[in-house]
Amino acid sequence: MKRFLLLFFIIFGLNIQAQTEKSDKLFFSDALVMHLPKYNKEAKAAYRHREFEKAENLFDTLVKTKLKGTYLDNFKFLNLRGKEVALYDFKKPVYLLTYASWCIPGKGEIPALNELAEKYQDRIDFVMLFWDKRETAKELSKQFNSHIKVLYVDENTNKHSYVVENMKHSLGLPTCYLIAGNKQIMNIKRSVFHPYNISKEESFQLNYEAINSAITDNLIGNSQNNIPVQFNGISPE
Repeated sequence: MKRFLLLFFIIFGLNIQAQTEKSDKLFFSDALVMHLPKYNKEAKAAYRHREFEKAENLFDTLVKTKLKGTYLDNFKFLNLRGKEVALYDFKKPVYLLTYASWCIPGKGEIPALNELAEKYQDRIDFVMLFWDKRETAKELSKQFNSHIKVLYVDENTNKHSYVVENMKHSLGLPTCYLIAGNKQIMNIKRSVFHPYNISKEESFQLNYEAINSAITDNLIGNSQNNIPVQFNGISPE
């Protein structure tokens, strides 16, 4: 009887702990509902007055104080065969880059990404998400090596899609999401912007250093040490 009671209290305690941990999670989509309207209003005003540095600072502040540390929802995408793929299907930390065919990457961005995907293939899942038709995504996928998973969402057929609303229309693109194995957002960054008159070698170096730094700072160390990210994005403003 004592053993039964002990087992009961252990199971009961674990269930309470699991429920508490679940209730403590703030998901990305919920954080956007609370904080995106204010950000959009201020960012649009900054761009309208050509205050580009202020606009960038607003983005960085939104990420640092409201989105970093939240948990990305289990969004659904399609692979190039048209099969549904869920974000939670990826078990390793994820380097997720959102793009569209009309975005022009820097000369060295894709070569740098390919090289780093090969370097970290055993530790990180690299995902390129295109907001395009399947045919377009399939053609664009030829630029990437086999270590990068290319997915797509066709907005024309998914205009009211949950993933489109939360990932594309919220922060724009190209946008990079650095996601821990437990799907906690470690950081959100924008692609490297540089003058187009620099050489491909210079562009490669700039992109390689920026992407590698983002990976080592946010995914490698945190995935090994299980360092929790602190955030203060609970209360809406």
